[in-house]
Amino acid sequence: MKKTLIASAVALATVSSTAFAMDPASELAARLDSMPTVYGNIQIAHFYEDDGNSSNSELADGGSTIGFKHKHEISPGLEGFLKAEFHFDADDQDSNRGLGEKFDEAFIGVKGGFGTVLVGSEDTVYEWADVVDIFEQTGGNGEIAPDSESNTIHYYTPKLGGVATIGVTKNFDNSGGSNYQIAAKADVGPATIVGAYAIGDEINGMDYEDTLALAVEVGIGDNVTVAGQYENYDDLDYFAVLGVFSAGANQFAASYELADNDGDEESYLTVQALHNMSDNMYVYVEYMMTDPDEGDETDLVAIGATYAF
Repeated sequence: MKKTLIASAVALATVSSTAFAMDPASELAARLDSMPTVYGNIQIAHFYEDDGNSSNSELADGGSTIGFKHKHEISPGLEGFLKAEFHFDADDQDSNRGLGEKFDEAFIGVKGGFGTVLVGSEDTVYEWADVVDIFEQTGGNGEIAPDSESNTIHYYTPKLGGVATIGVTKNFDNSGGSNYQIAAKADVGPATIVGAYAIGDEINGMDYEDTLALAVEVGIGDNVTVAGQYENYDDLDYFAVLGVFSAGANQFAASYELADNDGDEESYLTVQALHNMSDNMYVYVEYMMTDPDEGDETDLVAIGATYAF
């Protein structure tokens, strides 16, 4: 109680001494302008998997996060920014260690007429070509380059000619096997075309090959999107196509993926039905069938909900 009274007295004295220095409304506005944006989501899903020999069913976290963003003007035409996004497990109180368990991305950077530079942990520009991976809990077997998102520096050009952007990522800890990635994407009418290249390196005595990716995404009217991508790493060829149909608050999507590793093929068929309950909450059901040349076919069903803010 004494500490509370002392703290209140100090706070009152501080407010009184600065009351004439700044208008309270102006001071509040200045503080709000300097506050970071807080965002996040909780994702809960029920998973059922059957490989023909056994089955498994569980309720699990689907990738819940909380994040912080901030930006400010350093000087006219030059902006500084940061972003930090942390994972937590919303389904398991006992095993969850809080926000310090793991994070998705964290970086600082500057943006101006020269483009954007950021340093930290962030998706490499190679991921620009991963256009088929739009599902919540299933699908998405592309992005085959052996790259790392940690200890990276990124540069993105401004939009050249109002059409194209070029990006470069450099990895500094040699942990992924591909230390440089370069990508370009261009908007051509209703289509976005992407090309990406990851340059392999020798890491710990192991030689990594270069990886190539090509992708295109096309909007047809207001309701249909189709996309396709191709990737190659050494003897591995990956092909994928996607179709998405939107109808009001509902979205229906389907994709087909094929990975051909020197004649050893594995295919993936994924479908999704998603319903937006509001601006902040949606529910969905997804099904994925995995069919390898060797081994048993696997069926995976995910029924989930996401609340985002």
